Amino acid sequence: QVQLVESGGGSVQPGGSLRLSCAASGIAFSIAVMGWYRQAPGKQRELVARISSGGGNTNYADSVKGRFTISRDNARNTVYLQMNSLKPEDTAVYYCKREPVNGNAYWGQGTQVTVSS
Repeated sequence: QVQLVESGGGSVQPGGSLRLSCAASGIAFSIAVMGWYRQAPGKQRELVARISSGGGNTNYADSVKGRFTISRDNARNTVYLQMNSLKPEDTAVYYCKREPVNGNAYWGQGTQVTVSS
């Protein structure tokens, strides 16, 4: 049974920081490409950041470059998203995803991030 469980969301003021975690089970995590996505109200879900299986390659949405950092700990089957200098437009539900393998992808349940003064 595959489970991706996000945590670390919450409410923060503009300029603040949060660290999201996604704990994975039921997948071969160490060979999985992992991603963080977000969906704001009334908008489509979008890619925030993605990391290769070994962690050596990352890519980011232009809107978060220089502010967010994706990382992973394969010993803990966990992927992280460090979010700094948060802006109100970062408000969204953030989802962890195991990128497709043979057409199959897995999503977490999401964690809410709210940036507001």
